[in-house]
This record gives sequence, C-alpha cells and structure tokens, in this order.
Amino acid sequence: MLRPGQILRLIHINIVLVRHGLEEVVLAIHLFRPVRFLLYLLPWHWFRKEKLSHAARIRRTLEDLGPIFVKFGQMLSTRRDLLPDDIAIELAKLQDSVPPFPGEQAQLIIEKAYDKPVSQIFKSFDINALASASIAQVHAAQMDDGSDVVVKVLRPDVEVIIKRDLSLLYVIARLAQRYWADGQRLRPVEVVAEYEKTILDELDLMREAGNASQLRRNFEDSDDLYVPDVYWPYVRRNVIVMERIHGIPISDISKLREYGVDLKRLSARGVKIFFTQVFQHNFFHADMHPGNIFVSYDNPQNPKYLAVDFGIMGTLSPSDQRYLAGNFVAFFNRDYRRVAELHLESGWVPGDTRVDEFESAIRTVCEPIFQKPLNEISFGNLLLRLFQTARRFNMEVQPQLVLLQKTLLNIEGLGRQLDPELDLWQTAKPFLDRWMSEQIGMRGLLKGVKKNLPMLAEKLPEMPEMIYSLMKQAEAGQARVEWHSEELKKIRKEIETANRRTVLAILGAAVLVVAAILIF
Repeated sequence: MLRPGQILRLIHINIVLVRHGLEEVVLAIHLFRPVRFLLYLLPWHWFRKEKLSHAARIRRTLEDLGPIFVKFGQMLSTRRDLLPDDIAIELAKLQDSVPPFPGEQAQLIIEKAYDKPVSQIFKSFDINALASASIAQVHAAQMDDGSDVVVKVLRPDVEVIIKRDLSLLYVIARLAQRYWADGQRLRPVEVVAEYEKTILDELDLMREAGNASQLRRNFEDSDDLYVPDVYWPYVRRNVIVMERIHGIPISDISKLREYGVDLKRLSARGVKIFFTQVFQHNFFHADMHPGNIFVSYDNPQNPKYLAVDFGIMGTLSPSDQRYLAGNFVAFFNRDYRRVAELHLESGWVPGDTRVDEFESAIRTVCEPIFQKPLNEISFGNLLLRLFQTARRFNMEVQPQLVLLQKTLLNIEGLGRQLDPELDLWQTAKPFLDRWMSEQIGMRGLLKGVKKNLPMLAEKLPEMPEMIYSLMKQAEAGQARVEWHSEELKKIRKEIETANRRTVLAILGAAVLVVAAILIF
C-alpha cells in the first residue's frame, strides 16, 4: 500500500516523464495500449521544440528526478547485458555532481558525531565544500600536527531519502516486470535489488574506511598506486577523515602533458593495477571513474596513480578468478569451445547447456571482433559480448562479474584516452600467464603444499585410527554404498569439477610429512 508521500512522489515522477516526452512509458502498459493514439493529441506533444533521442530524454529525466535516480542510471549504464547500447552509452554521461548542502550543516553533523566542537577536533576546517556528490560531500581540514586531511560527511537525511526512492523504484520495477513487453527479459526487480545493495553499502563510511585500509595495505610498497591513510580515531558511520592527496585529475590530459607525465607508461600501469587487484589481491576498486582517480606530479617519468572514494569494492571467489583468467586466455587464442566449457564448469550457465551450440554462438559474436588489429579490440566490450551471449543461454546474473565488467570498461577507456595505441591484451597477457602458472602449474602445486602442510601435520597422527575405523566398518558391512544413489551422483559431480591443484597439493604435502617422519 502506497503512503501519501509516495503517491505525491509518483505524481512528480509522472510529471517529469511527461515533461521530457516519455509519456509513452505509461502508455506502453498493456492497460493503456488501446488509447496510445492519445499520445499525439496531447498539447505538449505539439509544441515540444527539442528533438532529442529517446536515450537522451531518459538521461535528462533521471537528472531531474534527483541524485538517487542519477546513481541508479549510472549503475544501469554498466548493465549493458540488459540495455540497448544507445541507452547504456547515454546513461554513462550522467555526472554524480550536485550542489553542496550548507557547510554550517556539515559542521553540525561533524560536531554531533564527535560530541565536541570542530575547533577542538581540527586546527582548521574549511566551511566551503571541496567536492559534493549525491551521497556525501568533502571538506578540507588540518589536524593539530599540521597534516592536511579531508572530511567526508554524509548528506543530512540521505538514508531516509534513499529508502523512500528505493521503495518507489521497487513499485515501478514490479509494474514494469508485469506489464512492460520486455519486463521479463530485463528483470527490473532484480536490477533494483542489485542497486539497493550497492547504494546502502555506500551509506556506511566505516565500511569505506575498512576498504581504504585494505587497499592501502595491498599497495603499501607499490610504485603504481597510492591510497590515502585513514584516521581511524575519527571514523564514524556518517563521517570519515582521511589524508588529503594532491594530484592531477586523470581526465585532465592537457595538464598531464604540461607536467611532462609519461602517458604511455601511465596507461600500461593502469592495466597492471587492475589485473593486480583482480587476480593477485582479489580485492578491486569497483568505482574507478575519472572523478576518483588522480596522478601524482612528483615524478612525471614514473607516474603514480592516486585513488579516492572506496565505497564500492569487488571481490571474486578463487574459482571465479580461475575461470575468468581461463576465459580471457581462451578468447584471445580463439578457443571458443574452451570458453563454452569453462562457463559450464563454473556453473555460470545451466549444466544441460549444449556445448556445441554455446560454442557456435560465441564464435558468431567474437570472430568479427578479431578481424581488427589487437590494439583496436576492446577487452571490456569483449567481456560484455560474452555476458550478452551467455544470457541467451540462461546465464544467471553474477553481481561480482558485473562490477568487474564495469571496472574493466572504465580502466580500458582511461587507458586508451592516455595512449590511443594501448594494446591491452599485450599488456595483460604476461600477467595472466604468470598467474595461471602460479595457480595450476608447478608453482601452484608447491604453493598448495606449503599452505596445507601445517594442517596435514596436525591431522597426521589421527589418520591411522581413522583408516582402521573405516576398515572395521567396511568389514562389519556398515560402509556399504549405493553406487547409483543421488547423493553419490552429486559427490561424483563435485569431484569432477573440483580443483585438481588442491588435491595434488594435499598429496604432495602428505608425502613430505611422511618423508620427514621417516628421516627424523
């Protein structure tokens, strides 16, 4: 049941839709299809001067509906497996920049969070916002020791506003799924649920502080990426204090050239950072749009990236990492059958999918791409094509892969902006080859042995008793197994798809432990 406030908000949404010429959204509902002709009788249809594309009108509508709808549009722009290309491209133009709220109000929020005046917290505090977005805004400040910091403050009542608009988005999504012709295919309720999780995570600045600290540790001794330090004693759910960085925005190419920054090296370094985060650390910054990336100008010939805003981070399971790396390698070797097999092995598509049909579909999509020179092939678009093809075979939505696709598209776009000749595959292949070797080669075996050795050493004294007990059960007829049971079929299936590297590592570790016991 809609509350009065929600009804008023829905009326406002419909007025905005009409103002931007999207009244067909309402008239597309089955209930109103018989009166679609009314569209051409409406007065605003006669006098509308601007002839914008459908996609551009959707973008403008979201901008007028406010910051929460803007962020929803940004998220939708990454779901190119669901949207037509023209709409996805237009939504990608949405800018998350909104007017700041009064600095005095931010100061009151900070003082309430710390239960003391700002003058007792900071040596100085700039009442004017340094930057402002839909969820929070940032103020410059200085600690008592002279350190420059930034103070990020959540907008007042932002959680109430977000939850109100989320409830409306669910209403709209359910109506669309029920009445819209493409509702079942585009699964709008599922999309809103995905957005809800992402945006609610951004409301907890303690989570962002934790993300920043982890990323900083991962790149602590790196020349590639610098992550500002978090001032943990000053972290609250709605306020966070971090070291202030000084750099050139990644989008300001003219200024980068003015400082003599090696753009080619910077471009390749961005690719390296991405693959290091995804495959080595398994913890990647999933919101790397140009507004969140800066470049240090201290050493222009050896440029270092500076990152901010850690509200959205992504991770992959070890199996997702292996299957993804295998997919990349197989794609660029044009081994489409292996791509299809990897999708089945990973469980991303149903187990009854025919490998030959899936292989043929992938080949049809990808072969035209490979007619281009490698430095013109978009790695991100290739991954996108893969997802789009897989969706035709009922591939389940994988949120972690959607975040990865979004990040890869951002990184590749920035890389080619810095260096139009960037061959992303040539840059990434040595990294992927090395990583695959570490996972499934001899180095992977030794790594697994080292990891499992303590556990095996601990369990080894219990093994003789366990083996004896099992043999006694078998002798007494208690260990009979029905070879055709459903349980056994499941176990056999799991064994077939299990990680062989781990099995070999355990065997290797057992041999080493036994050898050590015999020797000593």
